[in-house]
Amino acid sequence: MSSRNGSGRVLALSTFAFTLMFAVWLMFGVLGIPIQKEFGISDSQLAWLSSVAILNGSIWRLLLGILADRIGGKKVTVLMLLVTSVPAYLLAHIELTYTWLLVLAFFVGFAGNLFSVGIAWNSHWFERNRQGFALGVFGAGNVGASATKFIGPAVIAGTVGGSYLGGIIPGGWRFVPALYAVLLVLTAIAIQLFTPADAENLQKSRPLRQMFAPLRYLQVWRFSFYYVVVFGAYVALASWMPKYYVSVYELELQNAALLTALFIFPASLLRPIGGYISDKMGARRLMYGTFLSMLTALLFLAAPFGYIVLITPDGPREVLPYSLGVVPFTALLFVVGCSMGIGKAAVFKHIPEYFPNDVGAVGGLVGTLGALGGFLLPPLFVAVREWTGLPQSTFVVLFLLTLAATVWMHVVVVKMLHKASPTLKNQIDYNDSHMNGA
Repeated sequence: MSSRNGSGRVLALSTFAFTLMFAVWLMFGVLGIPIQKEFGISDSQLAWLSSVAILNGSIWRLLLGILADRIGGKKVTVLMLLVTSVPAYLLAHIELTYTWLLVLAFFVGFAGNLFSVGIAWNSHWFERNRQGFALGVFGAGNVGASATKFIGPAVIAGTVGGSYLGGIIPGGWRFVPALYAVLLVLTAIAIQLFTPADAENLQKSRPLRQMFAPLRYLQVWRFSFYYVVVFGAYVALASWMPKYYVSVYELELQNAALLTALFIFPASLLRPIGGYISDKMGARRLMYGTFLSMLTALLFLAAPFGYIVLITPDGPREVLPYSLGVVPFTALLFVVGCSMGIGKAAVFKHIPEYFPNDVGAVGGLVGTLGALGGFLLPPLFVAVREWTGLPQSTFVVLFLLTLAATVWMHVVVVKMLHKASPTLKNQIDYNDSHMNGA
């Protein structure tokens, strides 16, 4: 497995395609608010609109990753771009009800499955000591989630009632999916013309049973849980935070979208740096740093205001009141985004290291379960908020999820150290007892 002539074009165009497809996948995070106003749907219905798109961007990752290993990432990528362009175009042009919105949102969500295809495609074109960086660069396509956040509100406001390219692109919120449909087709053409043929670098065909065999290892499922924390939660927050800013801080949609982009950018663009650091110092150390920094920031986000109660002779007294305004809240969310961006690369650095011949299958499963976390979390946010009455319960959920992943990882590491050095504990106990005796 080595870098070959054409690997740069594969990385560049696959990353652009993934950026575009990610923008399509999560566009309802911004479009959902004008859609909610037009169709008069509830917050719960809005959450499901985003969630069904996330669901369909999750469930095919395993199979498509394996398909990319067998027939080639180029073929699968071109096909996916063309298939996704159809429901995106229909979303902009047909008469809609809430039911049709759900159906088309589901099919548009197919875009999210490109991740496992791109991971398998790029891993075939780069040698082992460059895979962490290459997969990190590709994964930075997550920044596509911010594309709609930036262009959406201004475009929606500026094109209402308009029609462009002879009616191909209508105005208002429908402008966005119509524009994406055109770009998807053009990207498919560019990949077909300018990337090398799949036949130059494919794995040998193997029985499907053999390709699925690594999925029996518990560590694959552990990596998947890590990815729920650093990617599933990222997807959920990317689609949920515009609504959170509008509801909690009463911001305009455009400002809410821009502040959400401050979370999305580091969570995406730091991924190559995370891959580079993983190549140099190892993925496990990086995961510790990721989880600990996330836990610290999420702890404050989960308790954005409060005070200390002192019991005095004159009765309870409230001291040191505090609250998180928009600026400190966004700063802490930025820290979470930075941690997630680096952590996503660290998780996927494990896969070609542990399973070099099954990147498609293992990466597909990890990506599937991670993205399914993004599907389940927005409805969970709504349910917990309605149960507690606290909007910050969103971050309580994420804190507990991150804590569970941290504990699992640490328990595994301790067990591995004990297995590698079975006599070390006895030596420590012996030395400690003698020092205390002295």
